[in-house]
Amino acid sequence: MATFMEVLDTSIANVSLPHIAGGLSAGVDESTWILTSYLVSNAIILPMSGWFSNLLGRKRFYMLCVAMFTASSFLCGLAPNLGSLIFFRILQGLGGGGLQPSEQAILADTFTPAKRGMAFAIYGMAVVVAPAVGPTLGGFITDNYSWRWIFYINVPIGIISLLLTSRLISDPPHLREQKKHNFRIDYIGLGLLAIGLGALQVVLDKGERDDWFDSHFIVILTAISIAALVMVLLWEWYHEHPIIDLRLFRDRSFATANALMFSLGFVLWGTTLLIPLFVQTLMGYPAEQAGLVLMPGGLVIIALLPLVGRLLGRIDPRPMMVFGLCVLSTAMFYMTHFDLELGFGDVTLARLIQGTGLAFLWVPINTVAYSYLPREKNNAASGLINLARNVGASMGISYVTTMLDRRTQFHQDRLAAHLYPGNPNLVQMLHGATAALKARGGSQPLEQAYGLLQLNVQRQAAMLSYIDNFQILAIVALCLIPMVFLIKKPRKGGKIAVH
Repeated sequence: MATFMEVLDTSIANVSLPHIAGGLSAGVDESTWILTSYLVSNAIILPMSGWFSNLLGRKRFYMLCVAMFTASSFLCGLAPNLGSLIFFRILQGLGGGGLQPSEQAILADTFTPAKRGMAFAIYGMAVVVAPAVGPTLGGFITDNYSWRWIFYINVPIGIISLLLTSRLISDPPHLREQKKHNFRIDYIGLGLLAIGLGALQVVLDKGERDDWFDSHFIVILTAISIAALVMVLLWEWYHEHPIIDLRLFRDRSFATANALMFSLGFVLWGTTLLIPLFVQTLMGYPAEQAGLVLMPGGLVIIALLPLVGRLLGRIDPRPMMVFGLCVLSTAMFYMTHFDLELGFGDVTLARLIQGTGLAFLWVPINTVAYSYLPREKNNAASGLINLARNVGASMGISYVTTMLDRRTQFHQDRLAAHLYPGNPNLVQMLHGATAALKARGGSQPLEQAYGLLQLNVQRQAAMLSYIDNFQILAIVALCLIPMVFLIKKPRKGGKIAVH
């Protein structure tokens, strides 16, 4: 319930951003800090969640995160101005960042390895349903009520989640014993990690808008991020009680699962941004219909997740991952055949194929990540694998938006090179358009014909740019297949190793 609430709120806020900016009398550039502030605080808390769980107790930390997210959601709805909304979004991100790592650690400790795949599959439904319905629900609420209700709807869900957690969840014995030890707070590691991840998230979110390294602001933040993250790696490796346990990456399967989750976040969030943007800017779909394009893909994942969870307890997860990557890549290559005559069903079919591949990736990757680690490391592992997905998603979004802009300019220059006066196709098109506009009573038919020509070139260039992006993401998915075989071979019978 808490994951559904957190992921839903993120996707709803993206859709409602123009309405929020208008309601608070803020500019478009200023209003993007509503999203950036959440992402920054969310990224900072993710790798620290395991450490906080050990320090405070996992149940206590989890309930604190739910309470903070719920309370800050209510305050976001009450925010009188942009500054206060950004502050409350920072608090909301801090609360939201601790939810998924804590939940996954709870699942890993609660269920035996044979049942863990099904547990992650059921949990994964919340992760998949929320972004599928978020844009549609957000558009409906914003259009018919007020943007403030996208935050208020979290309050009853958060309260129910707190009540159920207090009754049904308890810390396992090994975690209670671990909590008895005295922990020294690593202030230096805490500070370096916050600075490094915070600066990195701002760079990824603002880089394209500020033209990347042509901006002194981006250059300075990049240098700060690199320096802080390098220092935190060196510091945490030798610290007795590290904020993030880097030694977990000595396990080959865990390191590979993190790399795969990073790449999955890169591809998934990249396409989740591209498809709605494509259908709205080039196909003319309204926001609600753009959300409906994504929904069938989410539904097919929900239908397949129980099957994947059942198979995980019986067969080697590696062939399932290879199958998922092949299907995911097939969906991306199918998208490279998109054109401006595309119908709603064609886009939906591509998303359905992609959803099939994702269903065979998300659960196996998460399950493998915990399979060869000691039980007491589940908290730390959860924070790291969720951080990998989060950073991968941010980098994927930054990459596709940058490529979209630059490849559009590249294709526009190439198409414009063919528009010379002696080109018979150009002359024929201008004559036909001028005659048609003149027949309809156009006051300046030739100028209007040139305007139509420019618009057509821009649309074709943008279409080619989307195709380039889909092709790159398809190749990335294919290149991940050899990485799957770095995961340790399961024990006899095909089942993943037990603790």
